Amino acid sequence: MVRVEKYFVQNFGCRATQADGAALESMLAAKGLAASDERAAADLVVLNTCTVTSSADDDVRQTIRRVHRENPAARILVTGCYAQRAPEELAGMPGVEWVVGNSHKTRIAELVMLSTPGVEYHGNIHVGDIFAQHDFLSAPVEDAAGDRTRPNLKIQDGCNNRCSFCIIPFVRGRSRSAPVSQVVDQVRGLAARYREIVLSGINLGRWGREPGSGMRLPDLIRVLLGETDVERLRLSSVEPMDFSDDLLTLMAGSPRIAKHVHAQLQSGSDRVLRRMHRKYRPRHYADRVWKAREWMPDAAIGADVMVGFPGETDGEFEESRAFIQSPPFTYLHVFTYSERPGTPAADHPSQVPLPVRKERNRVLRELAAAKNRSFRERMVGRSISAVTLHEPGVAISDNYLKVVLATPHQANQIVQVHVCDLTDNSLYAVVL
Repeated sequence: MVRVEKYFVQNFGCRATQADGAALESMLAAKGLAASDERAAADLVVLNTCTVTSSADDDVRQTIRRVHRENPAARILVTGCYAQRAPEELAGMPGVEWVVGNSHKTRIAELVMLSTPGVEYHGNIHVGDIFAQHDFLSAPVEDAAGDRTRPNLKIQDGCNNRCSFCIIPFVRGRSRSAPVSQVVDQVRGLAARYREIVLSGINLGRWGREPGSGMRLPDLIRVLLGETDVERLRLSSVEPMDFSDDLLTLMAGSPRIAKHVHAQLQSGSDRVLRRMHRKYRPRHYADRVWKAREWMPDAAIGADVMVGFPGETDGEFEESRAFIQSPPFTYLHVFTYSERPGTPAADHPSQVPLPVRKERNRVLRELAAAKNRSFRERMVGRSISAVTLHEPGVAISDNYLKVVLATPHQANQIVQVHVCDLTDNSLYAVVL
C-alpha cells in the first residue's frame, strides 16, 4: 500500500461542508502532507460529503467509483454528512479505506497518519454520537466555487430544529458556535487580504445561543466591526425569526454590512409550514421581510422555497404562490422536494407526483425571474457599491446583483459603479 504523502480533498454540498474541507486541508498540511493539484495524482483522496438529498448521495457514490477507477492506488477516505448517516453503506464500496463521520472529523489527520503502510484495512469506520459533538471545525473557504475574492467563514454548526423534511440535525448535531476570539482572529486575518467576508453556518442566526453565552449574532457583528478592519461583512442564510429588530437595525445602519437579507421561507402556506414543523407562520415571515424593506429600501431580499412537499395540494401551492407574489423578494432559490430516508416527510402517504413538482418549480422560477428583473430595472441610472471578483470584468453589488463591468477592473476591490443597462441576468455598469 502507498504511504500517504499527497492528499486531495473534494467537497460536496453547502458552504459549511466547504468550510469543513478547508479545515481538513489545514490539518493534513500541518502533518507534513502536500496538497495534490489533481485527484488522480493523490495518495489520499478525501471525499467530504453531503446527504441533504438522494441525488447528493448518488453523486458521492459515482465519485467513489470514478476515483477507484482512475487512481486504483489511492486510499479513499469518505467523511461528512453521508458518512455520518450511512457509514456501512459507504464502507462496502471498493476502494474505500476509511469512513469517518462528522463525529470524528477532527481526528482525520491523526487517523491517516496512524495507519500502517503495507497493511490494508478496507472499510475502517469511525462514527459516533453526533449529539455528543462539541468541537467546532472550521477554516475560511478562500476559493469557493472559483470565487477567490469573497471568502466564506463558517461561525456556527449544527441545528436544534426538527423540520420534518431535513436530515441535517442528525448528521451535524446540536447547534454550536465558534468562540468570539476565534471569529475575531479569523476575520482580522481575512480582512488583511479581502474586502468582503461572508459569515455562514448551518443555522447562522443561532450563533451564541448556547446556555451561558450572553451574546447573540448582532453582538458578535458589533465586535467584528469594532475590533477588525473588515470593509464589508455579508450574512448568508438566516432563519426569518432570527432577523430580529436588533439585527435589522444594525444592518441598516452600518455601511460595512451588505444590504442582503436571505431568510428561508420554504412555503407560503400556513398548513404546509405546520407539516414541515417550521416555527413561524406566513404573517410572521411577512413582518420581517417588509420591515427589512422599510429600513433598507434597496436591499436584496431572497428566500429558499420548496415545492411539492408531501401532501401539498393545488390549493396550498396556489396559497404559497400568492404569498410569494406579494413580498419584495429580489430573488428565490426554488427547490423541488426530494424524499430523504429517515425523515418524517419521507413516510408521508401523499407524495406529490414528480411531474407536478417540476411544474410548480417552473411556475415559481418564472415568478422569481420577473421579480429579479423588476429589481434590477430599479438600479438603472443609479450608482451602487460592488466588490470586483476574480472573474475578469465581473462584480457583486452590495445588494447581491451580478454586475458586468464595461472595462475590466482589478479584482478584490470595493468600487462605486454607475448602472447603465441590464443584461439577461445582471447589470451592465461602468466604474466611477
